[in-house]
Amino acid sequence: MKFPKPLTLGEVVAIIGHPLDMAGTPKGKVRGINELHSVEEGDLTFVDCNKYYKRVLESKASFILINKKDLECPKGKVLLFSEDPLLDYLQVVKKVTRFTHQTSNIHPSAVIGEGTIIQPLVFIGENVKIGKNCLIHSNVSIYADTEIGDNVIIHSNSTIGGDACYFQKRSDGWVKLDSCGRTFIGNDVEIGCNCCIDKGVSGVTYIGDGTKFDNLVQIGHDTHIGKRVLLGAQCGIAGCTYIDDDCRIWGKACVNKDLYVAKNTTLLAVSALDKSITEEGATLFGMPAVDAQSKWKEMVYIRNLPKLYEEISKLKKEQ
Repeated sequence: MKFPKPLTLGEVVAIIGHPLDMAGTPKGKVRGINELHSVEEGDLTFVDCNKYYKRVLESKASFILINKKDLECPKGKVLLFSEDPLLDYLQVVKKVTRFTHQTSNIHPSAVIGEGTIIQPLVFIGENVKIGKNCLIHSNVSIYADTEIGDNVIIHSNSTIGGDACYFQKRSDGWVKLDSCGRTFIGNDVEIGCNCCIDKGVSGVTYIGDGTKFDNLVQIGHDTHIGKRVLLGAQCGIAGCTYIDDDCRIWGKACVNKDLYVAKNTTLLAVSALDKSITEEGATLFGMPAVDAQSKWKEMVYIRNLPKLYEEISKLKKEQ
């Protein structure tokens, strides 16, 4: 997320509300706030986990809230030492974002293109842009900061741009990482009934041109769905995953977070993908999903195990 107006480092510390020790020399202002997966130069981010220290320090982030003081500050960055980087990060998020109470179904700032039909009981939030010749069916909710292209159909009861399911476990419960990102839907997209597309936590959840959803599809935060992707009913795609163009993901299949799925991949129904796929054109099946032909052979072998067991038992008795 980019700030409407860049902030000095002093202004950021004032928002956090308590002094912070620092390492490094500030170069320029803080231009935005982002998580690791979408961070850019000039951004402020945070890290509080051993798994991500190295990745964050090597990222494009210019300003880093961090809870480990014995790390060397990379050239061109500023480390802000914090006892609780997440909570300090959230102070900045809460300051630069806001929830606007809406008294009408369609916010006055919404831009709706020529020829677009908005059915009764649709909710459209602040700063929403909808292109030409779209059809938005009843009871659809389109949250703030969503952009929708031309010739898009969204069927009843779908929600576009809801908050990410992003929580950190604490001894007294869960801390929510507030969502301040956006949602983008390209041209010629069709979204079925009762689908949910979460906005980016700090970046963009992206749906490419020509992609089609069946009913009851869930798309997690900051996920990229490419062009002409087909998603069957009850699919679930976790956050920060990249589904490349022309993939087919059939009913009740799911894809784990932070994965890459190559072009023209087919994930067969009731499968679960837990690792990235880099070879284009693969057909996968199973939990976890593997090459479909190999999985079907494995299933034949497993089906024959009782018969093999009986034959081996019989041979043992005859010895």
